[in-house]
Amino acid sequence: MKKEVNKVDTLSNIKFSILDLAQITVGGSPAESFQHSVDLAQHAEKWGYHRYWLAEHHNMPGIASSATSVVIGYVANATKTIRVGSGGIMLPNHSPLVIAEQFGTLEAMYPGRIDLGLGRAPGSDQQTAVALRRDPRNQGQDFPEQLAELRMYLNPASRNNRVRAIPGEGQDIPIWLLGSSGFSAVLAAELGLPFSFASHFSPENMQLALARYRQYFKPSEVLDGPHVMVAVNVYAADTMEEAQRIATSHQQQFLNLIRNTPGQLPPPVDSMENLWSEYEKSLVMKQLQNTIIGTHEEVKKRLENLAQNTNADEIIIATTTYNHQARLRSFEMVAEVVGMK
Repeated sequence: MKKEVNKVDTLSNIKFSILDLAQITVGGSPAESFQHSVDLAQHAEKWGYHRYWLAEHHNMPGIASSATSVVIGYVANATKTIRVGSGGIMLPNHSPLVIAEQFGTLEAMYPGRIDLGLGRAPGSDQQTAVALRRDPRNQGQDFPEQLAELRMYLNPASRNNRVRAIPGEGQDIPIWLLGSSGFSAVLAAELGLPFSFASHFSPENMQLALARYRQYFKPSEVLDGPHVMVAVNVYAADTMEEAQRIATSHQQQFLNLIRNTPGQLPPPVDSMENLWSEYEKSLVMKQLQNTIIGTHEEVKKRLENLAQNTNADEIIIATTTYNHQARLRSFEMVAEVVGMK
């Protein structure tokens, strides 16, 4: 990644990207989800989006992106210019050597287009985390050491080591740290790496994490100054009623998660009031308080507020709808209001 310091004044100065979990809808299939991801990525490329990231989750009936590196290759092969990457790979689930090889392979196939976003959460429940990591004591506490090992494999000097990542070594694969708290923010700052905050599901920690990242940032060979991306849920439609309706699939999904009954993404409903208790509603809306729902005018105003409140260099958008055409329309509208399309 080139050294970059970018102070944001308006939406036209911000890069916009897409975060995709390859949602499996009720009555749908993983194959259909992957087809929708490719279709969205192709439209996003045409509309001017900068990155298309896929997230690692496991043991989730409604999410198909568990083999994240494989899906990244599938999307990259179907597109030409948009950057494709992970938002993110949960590094404690993997050997750093394997991730270096996988992303080295992707970069060799699609040079100059691959991003490696890294997180330390399991992306799953604790039982699944044990199945992935094999050691119940591994709670991601060794993430800094794993990151250092991964970066070593990608370093050109690793050709002198007995263990080498081939492909991988010497490749310029941008590494981002992802987080929903201050831990990864401080680590990214100390290493001079770009940082992406998960404000789409952890809004309360956003300002503190961004402040720590900027406070502790140390210039590096990657960046001269801090570079921030924030994630946000957006549901845009031609009427407020339709925007609110399509957002209910995501609200139902979160409701199922707090009830510990994850499932496939349900169809939208006209009202959530008969589906949740007041307590459940408060929990869901607390987690999704930064979600942007509305028509052109409301979406533009809320995105401008987000940009001003965070001074973000980039915004990555998640839109979780049951209907694929509604998701396409939402992202198209965002491209229109920010001046990409």
